[in-house]
Amino acid sequence: MASGAVIEPVRRSFAVLEALSRRRSSTVGVLTGETGLPRPTVVRLLHTLIALGYAVRVSREQGYRLTERVLGLAGSIRFVDHLVDAAIPHMSRFTAEHGWPLYLATLGHGAITIRHSTAPESPMSFEGAGLNLPRPLLISALGRAWLAFCSEEERRSILADVVGLTPRQEAAFRIVLAGVRRDGYAFTQSPRASRLQGIAVPIRQGSRGTRVLGSLSMRFPRSAMTDAEAGQRFGRRLQQLARVIASDAGKKITG
Repeated sequence: MASGAVIEPVRRSFAVLEALSRRRSSTVGVLTGETGLPRPTVVRLLHTLIALGYAVRVSREQGYRLTERVLGLAGSIRFVDHLVDAAIPHMSRFTAEHGWPLYLATLGHGAITIRHSTAPESPMSFEGAGLNLPRPLLISALGRAWLAFCSEEERRSILADVVGLTPRQEAAFRIVLAGVRRDGYAFTQSPRASRLQGIAVPIRQGSRGTRVLGSLSMRFPRSAMTDAEAGQRFGRRLQQLARVIASDAGKKITG
């Protein structure tokens, strides 16, 4: 491509995006040095990226970081495909053995979104697969499992910048998340009565398990079992399934 075909504002925007992607967070000074752009230009581009949802200001000391929305720019080659590929055989075996449908979801664009489901394979499914269907973060089992087990930095950012909870609401919700961490799984807490319920666990990697790759849920009618019974019968099974999926997903990335 001839150099005259380059649109300069676009080039500058991608220069800032690339610089942000090199570390967890970057200050304006660091971005100015790495991109060679004037400080006022970097600031304007950062404000634009924040308005579009691709960046967020962490603090005065740490500066700025990218949000999960940038994952959408990678299209079909993003990590979620490796995660789904790793999960498919294990999810299918679980549904074949126990009957209940499973749903795998990842976080993106401020919502937890279903990427794969065994609902079409389940003889006990009462709803569709719901692929690419976003679920609310705060009330869905999938969203609660993610928020309970992700890093504190990610949790704080989501609750403050994505969900927009007030300090009092956030304090109350953090108590809920502490209960999820204690139990090891989350349940859907819908404000409206529903005949279906979901139990979800996180799919985690890292030495301390704070890198959440996705959430895995099992859906069942409330008439079939109580929450306590579901936790007792399937909580550990789902946790073990999540560990196997995380291990296989890691192998696909490094292999």
